[in-house]
Amino acid sequence: MKRAVKYSFLLAALLLSFNLYSQVRLPRLVSDGLVLQRDTDVNIWGWAAPGEKVSLSFRGKQYNTSASDSGRWSVTLPPMQAGGPYEITVEASNKITIKDILVGDVWIASGQSNMELTMQRASPIYQQEIAAAKNPSIRYFDVPDRYDFNQPQDDLAGGNWLKATPEHVLKFSAVGYFFAKELYDKYGIPIGLINASLGGSPVEAWISEEALKKFPVHYAEAQRFKDGELIRQIEEKDQNISNTWYASLQKQDKGYENPAAPWHSPNVDDSQWSRMSIPGYWADEKLGPVNGVVWFRKDIEVPASMAGKPARLLLGRIVDADSVFLNGTFVGTTGYQYPPRRYEVPANVLKAGKNTLVVRVISNSGRGGFVADKPYLLATGADTLDLKGEWKYQLGASMEPLPGATFIRWKPLGLYNGMIAPLIHYPIKGVIWYQGESNADEAAEYRDLFSTLIRDWRQKWDQGQFPFLYVQLANFMETTSQPTESQWADLRQAQLQTLSEPNTAMAVAIDLGEWNDIHPLNKQDVGRRLALAAQKVAYGNKKVVHSGPLYQSMEVEGSKVVLNFSGTGSGLVAKNGGALKYFAVAGADNKWVWANATIRGNKVIVWSDKVKNPVAVRYAWADNPEGANLYNKEGLPASPFQTNSTSQQP
Repeated sequence: MKRAVKYSFLLAALLLSFNLYSQVRLPRLVSDGLVLQRDTDVNIWGWAAPGEKVSLSFRGKQYNTSASDSGRWSVTLPPMQAGGPYEITVEASNKITIKDILVGDVWIASGQSNMELTMQRASPIYQQEIAAAKNPSIRYFDVPDRYDFNQPQDDLAGGNWLKATPEHVLKFSAVGYFFAKELYDKYGIPIGLINASLGGSPVEAWISEEALKKFPVHYAEAQRFKDGELIRQIEEKDQNISNTWYASLQKQDKGYENPAAPWHSPNVDDSQWSRMSIPGYWADEKLGPVNGVVWFRKDIEVPASMAGKPARLLLGRIVDADSVFLNGTFVGTTGYQYPPRRYEVPANVLKAGKNTLVVRVISNSGRGGFVADKPYLLATGADTLDLKGEWKYQLGASMEPLPGATFIRWKPLGLYNGMIAPLIHYPIKGVIWYQGESNADEAAEYRDLFSTLIRDWRQKWDQGQFPFLYVQLANFMETTSQPTESQWADLRQAQLQTLSEPNTAMAVAIDLGEWNDIHPLNKQDVGRRLALAAQKVAYGNKKVVHSGPLYQSMEVEGSKVVLNFSGTGSGLVAKNGGALKYFAVAGADNKWVWANATIRGNKVIVWSDKVKNPVAVRYAWADNPEGANLYNKEGLPASPFQTNSTSQQP
């Protein structure tokens, strides 16, 4: 009897194990709210027990298949016109119903932080657009960050489809949302965005192992990080260094020496503290270029009309990390330099009369301080207090710079395996891409890497040469008064040359950047220019002017150079009138000087009295070529370019 019970228990356990194993499963992408690609065969796939029979029902038709020996199954749906909503039901030993399905156009959005940047981050300039985002036909799927160096993943770690609503749109890629909105407004077709982006990522992180083989250094690096123990050791070492540095900083910080009166307390005696103007960097003050922690204090007079009200505190951008206190109350912290400092002050913190604002700033390396040309203010409703001007400051602790960490997630191959490979069975319309900042120091290699990525993804998706649209690097950093070399200009040239790949287009953003922010907020115009490119490349609109002027060729006529362009639209113009700016010319000595330039029809004539025998021309060749003003009449800017040089043919 006991033996029979024992066998019955084992049999039940085996059956339970089998039933659990044989549960039919769908990939994360195939979930409620998804958008399927129209006008092409659509692959729906999943997993079940080896050999298990699976049926799929969609729009009144049933499709039957069986799982392979590995447990994978797939069904191909015939091409469909845009429409919906529909449902998909999948049945095997269990049943799954996917609801609210639309058929339209699916776009992959990928790259680094400027594609990743959300509507929430850009919200200060898009309040009306966010409030009006009530379009259930625009859907968004955010691919979770993940890397893998050993094998391509077959599914994502999470994610779900979101509709464009005022609440959900804050999570959308800002570039992606405005791109999708432009297309929907133009064509009325449901748009699905799948965002697979990661801040700081170089292009080689997004390339498959097979394609990386042509780049021996990157391929070797990818092989190195197949060693999980190596990754563990590096991460542990980096974490220990960071923990030790911050622990030492905290221990040494004089601002916390007296627990009864830390320096963020309102009543601390700061009469002997130094003074400096904010925004600014303390390296330019008598404190000099030290790293560690520096405390800042400012007394502000608050009118009775603001007292007791909740407030918005804007502190521009701070390098590197900050903690903020108002009248001794902690109101927020940010751990690294790039995000804008926007803090909400609770009600009843502000009082009429004197209020004390304290900012504890940690500088890990480089120049610590407050970034210029950013908003520094305290506001309640219509009342605003300007916080720029004189502040008091005191060194809390001086530290050696924190050693840089190894960003394993950016290593070659990892992001392709973790974030792109799970997508390649999902039919798409095309790709939008915004990346390049992290490769600016290797522009010569970038052209080959970027072209390889485009070909690699097209080969993996097996959909032919689908549209690949990308953003050229925006203007950034300080302006220059003389012609100069520029890594960012080199990278833009590589991006310009990538237009030789078929079915590509480039959105020029040389007028959309911010000199003091690698993450400019104007993403609406970026999305709009990508959508113009899509109209031409993806939707076959032969009449649309989708690009600004693009350099094509040059001819030397005596001491002048005649430049020819495509993308001239209705004609070339100097934006806002006046003379063309930011042209430079060089002779055989490769020394660049500013040049005169004038428009003649759809050509530009360039010359300088200092160069009698010109051989090359540059336009907008700088990190931040502020004032570059060659456009077409449709309002689209010319791409920066270099014609050729005595040392290297582009």
